[in-house]
Amino acid sequence: MADHAQRLELLCAWLARQAGAADCNLTLVSGDASFRRYFRATVDDESFIVMDAPPDKEDCGPFIHVARLLREAGLNAPEVFAQDFEQGFLLLTDLGTKTYLDVLSPDRCVGCGFEPPQGASSRQYTEDPDNLFEDAIDALIRWQLASRPGVLPPYDETLLRRELNLFTQWYLPQHLQIMLDTKSQALWEEACQRLVASAACQPRVFVHRDYMPRNLMLSETNPGVLDFQDAVYGPPTYDVVSLFKDAFISWPEERVDDWSRRYWEAARAVELTVHRNFVEFKRAFDWMGLQRHLKVLGIFARLTYRDGKSRYVADTPRFVRYVMTVAPHYRELSPLTQIFEQHVLPRITL
Repeated sequence: MADHAQRLELLCAWLARQAGAADCNLTLVSGDASFRRYFRATVDDESFIVMDAPPDKEDCGPFIHVARLLREAGLNAPEVFAQDFEQGFLLLTDLGTKTYLDVLSPDRCVGCGFEPPQGASSRQYTEDPDNLFEDAIDALIRWQLASRPGVLPPYDETLLRRELNLFTQWYLPQHLQIMLDTKSQALWEEACQRLVASAACQPRVFVHRDYMPRNLMLSETNPGVLDFQDAVYGPPTYDVVSLFKDAFISWPEERVDDWSRRYWEAARAVELTVHRNFVEFKRAFDWMGLQRHLKVLGIFARLTYRDGKSRYVADTPRFVRYVMTVAPHYRELSPLTQIFEQHVLPRITL
């Protein structure tokens, strides 16, 4: 806490120099799952966002790089007005006060079967999911159309496997107190091999890597796009599944199928390289989703047991449901289904 207070003093002094104002009003907007913090700054009745990214823990370079790529592609990403790499401060566009997650409305989507985020009341939601997701799909396709190799790090086999291994490094041993035996470990390796192979054979595009309602802002030009600094060059299905099978909000499978089909049709219409038919796309979408769900189970457990951010683990059952909605439908993924039926389902409440 003392370190936070000291950095806040430095941040205020830096902002005063950048804005040419002796006084400014800072309000904490959010603390990140990383070490970043974001503040809303009001200077002469104009609003900005200030990022505090401790330089010994965070690198602002990727954020600036990807923000430029997004804006060049025509997306509503923050403009960087000022930067201080030595102190870890950025002065950014304020894209708005509400995320998609804040405003999605189940009541305007007949038969949605909406599940509110943990601890939330559905009465707070005011927007139609179809309209918001249409804007998000359009923006995602513009982002993917701008793709080119050699600009972002590759989402290669090494990274895919490292992410999958978070499940066996953190979720199983730390959250469920399980160590896989030799037989189960072999099943796990078989499942990982198949999921990685599915991702590896897909075309390559720019991947935001966390393209979900919590990181999309209700903005003058929808959506405002945030939290993109980990962008990579990888499978086109990754951001699609992130959008519709979110970490904090769940939708019924028929709605997910409808929205993912809308993406696939729109991508085909502009000649993005995607699968020739929807059945092939849906399989790749499902399998890519499994890789992400397993990774997030590991990350949320790590945030809880290593970083002391316990609120994330409350959403882990959502990802177990995602896995068990998909894996049993694919015979090739029976090793993953067996692991969950034997080790996970008996130990949690869905």
